[in-house]
Amino acid sequence: MQRPIDFETIMRTRRGFLTSSASGLGMIGLGSLLAQDGVIARSTAEATAHPSVTHPLAPRSGHFPPRAKSCIFIFMLGAPSQVDLFDPKPKLNELDGQPLPESMTKNVRFAFIQKETATLMGTPRRFAKHGDCGMDFSELLPHLAGCADEVLMARSLHTDEFNHDTGELMMQCGVARFGLPTMGAWTTYGLGSVSQNLPGYVVLSGGGAIPRADLTQSGFLPSIHAGTHFLSTGDPVLNLSSPPGLTRQLQRKGLDALRTANQWQYRRQHDPEIASRIANYELAFRMQMAAPELMDLSQETTSTIEAYGMNRPEHPDTTVSGKHGNTMRSFARNCLLARRLVERGVRFVNILYGSWDHHEDLEKNLPYMSRVVDQPIAALIQDLKQRGLLDETMVVWGSEFGRTPLGENRPNFSKVTGRDHHPLAFTMLFAGGGMQGGKTYGTTDEIGWNIVDGPVHVNDLHATMLHCFGLDHMRLTHRFQGRDFRLTDVGGIVVDDWLS
Repeated sequence: MQRPIDFETIMRTRRGFLTSSASGLGMIGLGSLLAQDGVIARSTAEATAHPSVTHPLAPRSGHFPPRAKSCIFIFMLGAPSQVDLFDPKPKLNELDGQPLPESMTKNVRFAFIQKETATLMGTPRRFAKHGDCGMDFSELLPHLAGCADEVLMARSLHTDEFNHDTGELMMQCGVARFGLPTMGAWTTYGLGSVSQNLPGYVVLSGGGAIPRADLTQSGFLPSIHAGTHFLSTGDPVLNLSSPPGLTRQLQRKGLDALRTANQWQYRRQHDPEIASRIANYELAFRMQMAAPELMDLSQETTSTIEAYGMNRPEHPDTTVSGKHGNTMRSFARNCLLARRLVERGVRFVNILYGSWDHHEDLEKNLPYMSRVVDQPIAALIQDLKQRGLLDETMVVWGSEFGRTPLGENRPNFSKVTGRDHHPLAFTMLFAGGGMQGGKTYGTTDEIGWNIVDGPVHVNDLHATMLHCFGLDHMRLTHRFQGRDFRLTDVGGIVVDDWLS
């Protein structure tokens, strides 16, 4: 029988001894000194000193005590209309059909609107105040309105981008540039993950939303921090099941041999991608047991299934936007899975749902998509609260930008029935995780065009979210190509008024 390769013997060669000595004792000393001086985190120093035993996703402490332990970010791709859902503007209805002064649109870029002939478009939606806080919600969101006292409604978000791809990158990565880590990757990079059997960062998608790699990637961070896409049917992760004939014992022996080889290579090169490779293989092995249990909703009570709205009737019109199969059930299921994921220690869950890109047929599509998301998100907030998890779980509802108070008058449209992209002012919702419930923050002008009080840039949003996790956005950095990168790029201010 051929003997297995003894990597430890190989490492005792003259070159191996010199390499391991220089990168062993020397790196221990260097790591300790850098940590003492605050140049690198203590956890980084420990990983440098003991590369074979430190798991890249091992839980780590932040810069100060956290308010939140996990995040569920519900990303509404395409941009919902804030003036039809969250930000009532009676004056907009009064001025319906009238043009804006040229001074207001002169330096504004639009995706499709023709400035010369564009006019304001009011909304038929009725708004009412809800909760003890008196928060405004449209009639399209009755269930979320019932959570008003748990919700922070921020009406004064703004972004630098006015098109979808760049706007989505900005919201997820802090900068509209390819190849950067997303907020989920930054969060697990800073804090690791409590779960040992599931990824630290999980992505769930539906309604035609395509889980693009650039919106869930780790960028220049080790690949273990990339989002793992869970599927709605079959194996939750591609190739999770072992092929026929491969027993768990045989698989374990193969992984042990592979781990030995990878550890030997890591001690030679200290490449963090090798540590990620080891961690990913081991995580996949453990997920084979944990993931099926996670996805098995038969453990949930009938009342929970009904509360999330998994058995709601689907819309009969197959042309309505955001409908792909039984979207009502799939979105509700994703919200319930998100709760189950954070219960099991997953740090960051991203739920993607699109498309809210209503350049036309707003009256047909917005009610449907609102009905898809309203009940499940409200149930998620209430479920987390009942289980004592809301205080430590931040739930975020948002998009890449908002939509214009102007109707879209694209040349090939027979009539104006939708709204264009609007980066100047839009609304996001937050619940739990250190955010102050029952509060409306920020004000837009009387038609919802510009922010007049409390502007919050996307980088401010990220700085505040990281703060709730106990992370200083200025100190959560990664050196790449000679520069220290961070999620908030060169900006970002913590919005103290959001914090509970």
